[in-house]
Amino acid sequence: QVQLVDSGGGLVQAGGSLRLSCTTSVRTLRSYAVGWFRQVPDKEREVVAGISWSGGSTYYADSVKGRFTISRDNVENTVYLQMSNLKPEDTAVYYCAADLMDPMDTRPLSRDSRLDYRGQGTQVTVSS
Repeated sequence: QVQLVDSGGGLVQAGGSLRLSCTTSVRTLRSYAVGWFRQVPDKEREVVAGISWSGGSTYYADSVKGRFTISRDNVENTVYLQMSNLKPEDTAVYYCAADLMDPMDTRPLSRDSRLDYRGQGTQVTVSS
């Protein structure tokens, strides 16, 4: 069982930046593809970014390409989502998610992933 802890949300003005963090104190994330999805009431869940277990492959939703950057530090056991040029439509609860991957599978977490493990969520609010 992997317990993910996500943090870093907050209130920011449009055009501003935030950095989300995802970590676990229980196990290493080294073997997991990790990513972030967001949820707004009455809207479908959207996976916005993902990264492979090695860090060599990434995925971004079209809605965030060029503005969000996902990275991982396997020494610090943390995955980051740097969000820049934030827009009011980015307002949502953001959840960290992870899937255990076969060592030969270098796909990033993406919209087609299982999202077996999920954090508790962190609120991001972007004011206009």
